[in-house]
Order: sequence, then C-alpha cells, then structure tokens
Amino acid sequence: MAVILNLETSTTNCSVCLAVDGTSVAIREQDDANYSHSENLHVFIREVLEEAGISPEGVDAFAVSMGPGSYTGLRIGVSAVKGLCYALDKPLLAIPTLQVLASRYRSVQGVILPLLDARRMEVYSAVYDPELRLLRETRAEIVDETSFALWLERGKVCFTGNGAGKCREVIRHPNAVFPEHREVPSASGMVLLSEEKFKTGGFEDVAYFEPYYLKDFVVTRPKPRL
Repeated sequence: MAVILNLETSTTNCSVCLAVDGTSVAIREQDDANYSHSENLHVFIREVLEEAGISPEGVDAFAVSMGPGSYTGLRIGVSAVKGLCYALDKPLLAIPTLQVLASRYRSVQGVILPLLDARRMEVYSAVYDPELRLLRETRAEIVDETSFALWLERGKVCFTGNGAGKCREVIRHPNAVFPEHREVPSASGMVLLSEEKFKTGGFEDVAYFEPYYLKDFVVTRPKPRL
C-alpha cells in the first residue's frame, strides 16, 4: 500500500491531495488569484494528514507538480516538498503540470491539448493521447488562428487549462473542443500519475531537483506615474 501526498501549486490553485493506493482520501484546495500559497500550503498539508489519520512519517512518498507554471508558485511547492523529503527521508516524485491537466480527459476521443496561461497571448502547451502518452513536447508559443492546425486537421482536439480561453478567442475549427469552465491543475489529477511513478521507482534526486520553468523568470519594473 502506497501513501502519497500530492502538491500542486503551479497556478492560482493551491492544492494538496493525500492518496492511498491510487485513491484520494483527503483533499484541500483554494483557487486564489492573489496566490496565497505560502499561507495555505502547510495548513492544507496538516489538515489532509489529520483527516486521514496518517502521520507525516506514514507517508511513503511526496509528489509535486513540476511545471511549467507560475515561477513563485512552483518555487513554493518544490521548496515545501523537498523540505518534507529531507526531513522524513522519503522519495520525491515529480509530475509534469500539463500532464496533470490532461489527466481528467483520459476517456476522450482524439488528442488532449493542455494549456497554461502565460503572458499576453502566450501559452505553455503540450499534446497527449488519452493514455497520457506525450505526443508533442512542451512549448511556449503565441496563440493565433493557425495554432495547432496540424492536430485539428487530424481529428478532435480537447483543449483544457486556464490558457484554453485564449485559443477559444481565435480558433474556430470544428474539431476544437473547449471546456465550459476555466480549468486549473489540481492535486487530485496527480493521484494516478504519482502512484504509477511510485510503482516504477521514478524518483527524483532531492538535492538537485528543480522546477521546470520552461522560460526564465522576468522581473517587470512598475512604470513611473505621470
């Protein structure tokens, strides 16, 4: 029996899910545009462990959504999980954030195109099949009316994630399928993925693991008031 604590902090959603043998037993999450992750993350970790009646020492592995996504959000999640792994001498599992988004669409026909919002009309994207096998690597790209045309001509494309709205604005292809509501990654979408990695021994080196930012962090200076 594997007990895995999953952390997802790559977007505005601060999410913690405790899973036992690939089944969620407790979850806490809050989607906050103000990025209250630093205040909520350790509170949520404590609450899900208490709800399940499992001590931190009883966790077999800690999993984190590795990016791409918010620089600050990823740093908070990875710092927390590395601290737990060091303190408790437990293994670390890293799950691609775009795969976490794609995981809720395992039963669709066609391909899954998870999208994370970046700056302006830019998104982070990848392409998965319904078995969550990676068909096209993760990229940062500008969305326009010709984006993802190759995949759309082949069949249905299920767009998901908080970047899907940018595509909905400009892509009118009949094979494009968009979610009804804004979607953000959740730790619940990590449960089966982290369980599979645990079984195959897909652990990270805790000392050297870093989030997958995809792009360098850019500091913007406020414009002077006129």
